Amino acid sequence: MPPDTPFITHTPRDLAAWTGLFEHAELPVLAATAEALAELAANEDAVDAHMLADAIVDDPLMTLKVLAHVAQLRRGREGSDTETVTEALVMLGIPPFFRAFAAQPVVEDLLAGQPAARAGFHRVLRRARRAARFSMGFAVHRMDHDATVLHEAALLHDFAELLLWLRAPALAMVIEARQRADPTLRSAAVQREVLHVELDELKHALMNKWRLPALLVQISDGHARHATAQMRNVQLALRVARHSALDWDNAALPDDLQGIAELLNISPDSAARLLRDIDAEDD
Repeated sequence: MPPDTPFITHTPRDLAAWTGLFEHAELPVLAATAEALAELAANEDAVDAHMLADAIVDDPLMTLKVLAHVAQLRRGREGSDTETVTEALVMLGIPPFFRAFAAQPVVEDLLAGQPAARAGFHRVLRRARRAARFSMGFAVHRMDHDATVLHEAALLHDFAELLLWLRAPALAMVIEARQRADPTLRSAAVQREVLHVELDELKHALMNKWRLPALLVQISDGHARHATAQMRNVQLALRVARHSALDWDNAALPDDLQGIAELLNISPDSAARLLRDIDAEDD
C-alpha cells in the first residue's frame, strides 16, 4: 500500500470486491520490523534464516508477506508447503529475501494523523501477539511438533481486522461503536451489516488467494465441523486473549480455563497459573 493509498470510505459490495482490494506485496509492516530488517541488511553476510525469523515473528503482516511471497514462487511445484516463516526463509535464501523486501511501506506512516485508527490497529495487534504466545505455550505443553504453525495461526487469525483499521478505519470505528453500545451484539452480525462480509470470510478468502500453507489455513478454520486438538489449541488461545484483554476478571474466563484444562489434561487452577506465566513473559 503506497503512502498515498486512499482510505476506503464506502463499503465494497461483496467478498470478491473486498478481496480485490488487497495484494500481499503491498501490505505494510511495523516500523520496528522495518528498522530491524534494515539493521540486518547492513550486515547481510552474517545473517541467517533464524535471525530474520526473529525479526519477523511478532509482525503478522510481515509474516503474511513472507509466506505469500514464497507460496507464489513455489506455485506449480511439487512438494510440501513451507509451513513456517523460518522454512520459507530457508527456501527463499538470504540475498533473495533482501532483494524482495528491500523497501516496505510502514504501518505508522500510513496511519499518521489517524490516532483513533492507530489505537484500534494496536489493540488488535496486542491481542494477536498475546494469542500467539498462549497458542505456543499450549502447544509446547502438549509437545505438538507443529507448535510454530499454531503460533502463526493465532498471530494471523485477526489479520483481516488489522487490514480494516489500515484501509477502512471509519468502517472499523462504526463496528467498534456499535459493539460498545451493545455488548450483546455478535461480531459477525455487525460486520455483515456494516461491511457486507464477515472478517473471517475475508481472512480465508485472502489466505486462499495468497496460497498460504494448507495446514495453516486448516487450523485457522473456526467453522470446521470437527475441531482437531490443534484447532482447539488456537481457538482457546484466541478466546483467552480476547477475554483477558483488559483484566483477568472477565466472566467468560472460567469456561476458557475449563477448556484449557481439558486440552492440556491439567486442573483449571494449573491452567490459570500457566496463563499468568505465559502472559508474564512479555513483561
